[in-house]
Amino acid sequence: MDRLDNTVRPYAWGSTTAIPKLLGTEPTGEPQAEMWMGAHPGAPSRTERGTLVEVIEADPERELGAAAVAKFGPRLPFLLKILAAGAPLSLQVHPNLEQAKEGYEDEERRGIPIDAGHRNYKDANHKPELICALTEFDGLCGFRDPVEAADALDGLGVDSLKPYVDLLHAHPEDAALREVLTAILSADPQEMARTVAEAAAACSRLGGAYAPYADIAHHFPGDAGVIAAMLLNHVRLQPGEALFLGAGIPHAYLSGLGVEIMANSDNVLRCGLTPKHVDVPELLRVVRFEAGDAGVLRPEASPDGEEVYETPIDEFRLSRYVLPEGTVAHDLTRATPQILLCTAGSVRIGEHELTPGRSVFVPASEKAEVSGAGTVFRATVVA
Repeated sequence: MDRLDNTVRPYAWGSTTAIPKLLGTEPTGEPQAEMWMGAHPGAPSRTERGTLVEVIEADPERELGAAAVAKFGPRLPFLLKILAAGAPLSLQVHPNLEQAKEGYEDEERRGIPIDAGHRNYKDANHKPELICALTEFDGLCGFRDPVEAADALDGLGVDSLKPYVDLLHAHPEDAALREVLTAILSADPQEMARTVAEAAAACSRLGGAYAPYADIAHHFPGDAGVIAAMLLNHVRLQPGEALFLGAGIPHAYLSGLGVEIMANSDNVLRCGLTPKHVDVPELLRVVRFEAGDAGVLRPEASPDGEEVYETPIDEFRLSRYVLPEGTVAHDLTRATPQILLCTAGSVRIGEHELTPGRSVFVPASEKAEVSGAGTVFRATVVA
């Protein structure tokens, strides 16, 4: 197995302290947003044998296993991250597999450069993802009931929000949400900026359930996404709880430290809270206008101590082991590739001692035992 040397991405929304605290290193003063573990070409993990991309390309069947190669091709189909949000991320959705293929092929036919600012589809893959909290973690996930959203908007006492309130009361659920989101994102920017300013002031004054939206407005003054965010469920995860974000579900991470896993894709359609391109027609094609609970996941324990976060996705499977002092070694050998990440305590995996933030790549069917006292996340595939 290979110890991983991983890249930390310095996105502007990243916390300056959370990842250094986990790693036991000194903060640099710069944001440290995401630490990537995997074989994404943008920042592949490094090993003594080369980058993980190079290691897998040299012998895909040995590293990934025949079943995984047959199902996903000669590549690692997931990306594991430690994510540290110090400020809200953009409000966004991801396409399903069919939409991603159609969108990618269309933009390729039209000759849109892959790095163009208005390009929506960087690849032909979907991007389901799972975030598991390591600390208290705030986010937005999925539409809340239109009547609840209407009451929240109405409670701000902002006259220019009244048309949205009326729309949310006047139509069936899916039509109401579609019409309101369309109206918000299509509004005159100057008028919307004034509305957002009034709404932000009201949120600050009222506090309580409105406090998260006041904070969002502080980071994104005048952005239509502030009002769009109020259509969504606010959720606060406790350590060990998780959210699964399937295709078409609008979401945004607001603050906190977590372990994130996703299918290996860069496809994002933004709804707001960003200076980047917002393609409203394509967004409306992808969003699922369905209200419901945010769907907090808690792990399901198996007899051997593995706690699994169940999702309907085969490209990744995330679980964890919480090992108390004196635990007998657990055999983690699988016929599929694994990345094992320590997030607490100190554990031994093979010849490697792992402390928080350190990880290893385990090729398919290679013997892997874990011992020690701490928490280990296991990322693999279903093949």
